[in-house]
Amino acid sequence: MTSVALPHNEFKAALKEGRQLKGLWIAMGSATSIEIAAEIGYDWLLIDGEHGPNDLNTILDQLRAVHGYPTVPIVRPPHADPVLVKQVLDLGAQTLLLPMINTREEAELMVKAINYAPEGIRGVGGVIARSGRWGLIPNYMRDAKKELCLILQVESQEGLDNIDEIASVEGVDAIFIGPADLSASLGHPDDAGAIQDQVKYAFDRIKAHGKAIGSLAFDPATAKKYFEWGASFVAVAGDTDVYVRGLKAELAHYAD
Repeated sequence: MTSVALPHNEFKAALKEGRQLKGLWIAMGSATSIEIAAEIGYDWLLIDGEHGPNDLNTILDQLRAVHGYPTVPIVRPPHADPVLVKQVLDLGAQTLLLPMINTREEAELMVKAINYAPEGIRGVGGVIARSGRWGLIPNYMRDAKKELCLILQVESQEGLDNIDEIASVEGVDAIFIGPADLSASLGHPDDAGAIQDQVKYAFDRIKAHGKAIGSLAFDPATAKKYFEWGASFVAVAGDTDVYVRGLKAELAHYAD
């Protein structure tokens, strides 16, 4: 019987090497637009199922669209739920960003959600799913966790209060600080600049527990600062933001 090798997770390997990775936030839900982005040179592309117009089929389309390109897809489901985690993993995603993690218990549940029994609670379906190449990857259940990367998103006052407990959970590869929701939770909606002290505090606590650090900063100066503070991966741009600014710039050429 033909066998297929378990895909290597370059993003997870890069985190272990301490590389600084620049990402692009993908919210359009378009396989064509993400395939174009896959050629540009970003280290990773975030397929946003929380705020982008995505379902399982469009996520699958985008995973297929970037396959073979020199970038790594990360999937954010709409909710940190074991059922959604199971479904997205079965689509073949190997790196997940799970939103709104507020407690150690929630973090521990997500670790269980990506692992098969006896360590976890992930339902068995690799033999009929893209993740296990429909049964062509030998020992998929045994080996899958080696190439899975779990990123937990902390973006609330509660999550910040529990940052040490969340970051200490074994099986978590990285913590992502979501500046938009965190600034709103801290009383500064639409003003991530007002919470930079809290962001720096979170980075320092995550680093103390040996976890990789991620965040989002579409402003180049802020993105560079986050890397200086120890971030391993930062979303430095978003597809919708770039598209809007590009369209406006083109039209501005013809302004009276």
